This record gives sequence, C-alpha cells and structure tokens, in this order.
Amino acid sequence: MHEMGIAMQVLEIATASLQDAVKENPENIRVEKVNLRVGKLSAVVPESLRFCFEIISKDTVLSGAKLEIDEIPVTARCNDCGEIWTITGPVFRCRKCNSGSLEILSGQELDIVSLEIAD
Repeated sequence: MHEMGIAMQVLEIATASLQDAVKENPENIRVEKVNLRVGKLSAVVPESLRFCFEIISKDTVLSGAKLEIDEIPVTARCNDCGEIWTITGPVFRCRKCNSGSLEILSGQELDIVSLEIAD
C-alpha cells in the first residue's frame, strides 16, 4: 500500500512548511485541513490515503486534521490533430482521429495545495 508512504511524505512536508511559516511556537498551531490535488493516474486510493494519514498524524501538529482531496481527471492532447479531451476509460487513443500519439496534460498530479489553520 503506497498510500502509507505518500501519507508520511505529506506529513513531513506539511510539518516542515508549518515550522518555516510559524517561527514562534509551531507546536501551538492546530491544522484543520490539508488540501491535496491528486491526479487519477497517480494510482492513489483517496480513502486509503485518508486512513493512513489519520494513523500517522496522531500525536503530531497535524493530529485531527482532515485530508481534503481534489481528484484531477486525466486530460490529453492528440499530437496529430490537436484534439483535447478528458480520458474516462482505459483507452488512450484520440477520440477524434484514433491516434495513439498523445500528451497527458493532467491526471498525474500529487500536490499539497494548502494547509488551513484554526483561529
């Protein structure tokens, strides 16, 4: 389950970001939400990632924080005809000209977008 490794990295990056942003008493900060962008091609199961994050964030500055995941669809551009479309199935061929020569524009993301801190 690679979601555990991803959750560990999210925790590490978010904790480091908090320490950089809040020089004084970062341990007194309560994070309410961690916002992520996760592409459909990243092979991440959102519920598994949330579960893993909940487990590893206990007893940290992110304990109790909700992991908000924005799933990004797979979009592609055909290199032959220029068509741009959202891929919804397992076939990676142009819907217009049936070419297999395409560029993936989105769907591979795995980004921490923001941290929401309680007042």
